[in-house]
Amino acid sequence: ETSKKAVEIAEQYDKGVYAAVGLHPIHVQGSNFQPEKFNIKNYKNLITSSKKVKAIGESGLDFFHSDKNFAKQKEVFIQHLDLAKEFDLPIILHSRNSKDGSKNAYEEILEILKILATLRQAQGDNAKGVIHCYGGTLEQAKKFLDLGFHIGFTGVITFPKTDNLAEIVRIVPMQRFLIETDCPFLAPQSVRGERNLPQYVKHVAEKIAEIRQISYNKVVEQTAQNAIKLFDLD
Repeated sequence: ETSKKAVEIAEQYDKGVYAAVGLHPIHVQGSNFQPEKFNIKNYKNLITSSKKVKAIGESGLDFFHSDKNFAKQKEVFIQHLDLAKEFDLPIILHSRNSKDGSKNAYEEILEILKILATLRQAQGDNAKGVIHCYGGTLEQAKKFLDLGFHIGFTGVITFPKTDNLAEIVRIVPMQRFLIETDCPFLAPQSVRGERNLPQYVKHVAEKIAEIRQISYNKVVEQTAQNAIKLFDLD
């Protein structure tokens, strides 16, 4: 239903507003959520119904809310990857580790992507997309980059204790990072505690400019071009 709503909103604008469609991993199944059946036919119909659909997702693995339904999350995630391949769309990856740190979603996603990359290598059509709201390690970031993915940064990089993320911001190639808000969550430090808004993405761009010691305008221009290319925007 939320994917349908996203397409309906995007269709109200001639340009500048687009949609991603998919079933978020927390809605797949779990002790704290109502079970939902993933009907891939419904998503195919939605994709073909509108040129505004530019990505698949969010999809991935979420162990923070429940790590007891890994098999089902993995099954649905792979179906999303197949959907992205069929329609040649990028995928927006969601990854969240378990509360106690015992189950690492980033490592599990990387393992799945590596297996698929090996299987698809002959066709030369590896998965493409962005690992959004990045919160993994430096080494994991390098592995996602090696697989051809972009890295998405949010207001989290503006928080006081972000040494690990700052280092990742420094090493990601200019053509491979994106900025986002994850609104209504994760408002940047200067507006922390408030409802996050799309325009607050400027704070993320400012922080990246500070970390990389480049101009704010350069970050804005580069990330715009990165998004246009990855999502095939008008």
